[in-house]
Amino acid sequence: MSKVCENCGKKPQVGNNVSHANNKSKRRFVPNLRQVRAQKASGEVCTMTVCTRCLRSGAVVKPVARAKAE
Repeated sequence: MSKVCENCGKKPQVGNNVSHANNKSKRRFVPNLRQVRAQKASGEVCTMTVCTRCLRSGAVVKPVARAKAE
């Protein structure tokens, strides 16, 4: 699974781990991604990989749950 948000395009960034002795080593900041069922503007439901910021802000619309058939 690629670590890219399908909605906003957020992807991993690079930076440094900095120790108490100020030694630096490379590290990656990866986005917090979730696989969710999302509803497109056309009304169809698909599975998307989106970051939690897009979920929280309402940029991704989750479909309404179906009623259980008895």
